Amino acid sequence: MSNKYAVVSGALFGVIAVAQAVRALNRWPVHVGGIDVPAWVSWVAVVVAGSLCVWAFRSVRR
Repeated sequence: MSNKYAVVSGALFGVIAVAQAVRALNRWPVHVGGIDVPAWVSWVAVVVAGSLCVWAFRSVRR
């Protein structure tokens, strides 16, 4: 895996994780196709995106 790709991917997943955490903490409403998305879904997204962020940055060190 290219180091540049891993760094860009890690940074992008990090931004997504932070955005989801801010959304969950502020309880901003999200509607997808007329369906309300509960805040706990954002916490799941924080864990997933955060894990991918850590994984990407760890792969750069190898």
